[in-house]
Amino acid sequence: MSGFLDNCQWPNCECLQLGERRNSVASIVSGVLFFSGWWIIIDAATIYPDQHDFLHAYHTCGVISTVAFFFINSVSNGQIRGDAYTTGCMGTTGARVWLFIGFLLGFGALIAASWILFGAYVVHKPDGVPDWPGIAVFLQNALIFISSLIFKFGRTEDLWG
Repeated sequence: MSGFLDNCQWPNCECLQLGERRNSVASIVSGVLFFSGWWIIIDAATIYPDQHDFLHAYHTCGVISTVAFFFINSVSNGQIRGDAYTTGCMGTTGARVWLFIGFLLGFGALIAASWILFGAYVVHKPDGVPDWPGIAVFLQNALIFISSLIFKFGRTEDLWG
């Protein structure tokens, strides 16, 4: 039963074969998603500058998500596998712990953004408070998290030579 999908293959789509442009495309897509996340939250902050509609403390999730982006992408896949980094104070274990902390920060920011959306703007919404700031906080963190995943796993280190 363990190999019942061994003979199944996805159809080969030549339009998705990026070759040497893979790193460029992944970087551009990741950058556009990251920019869009911050653009959405800046839009919500300018439309609703009042603390009653949009608490400024909700920007913390986006900052933590941005820090997680840098944590996740500051270690290479070679450092995680142990191919490229064996020295230092903690070696491969330190790189793996660093990546794990980055993913914890990213997931934590996304969960906090979900809590802000549903806790402050869906379930306990006061009269006259718009929905857009809560949606913007969630979209910002979701787009930054997706951006960090694309930037981490969408590129290949074989083309860095």
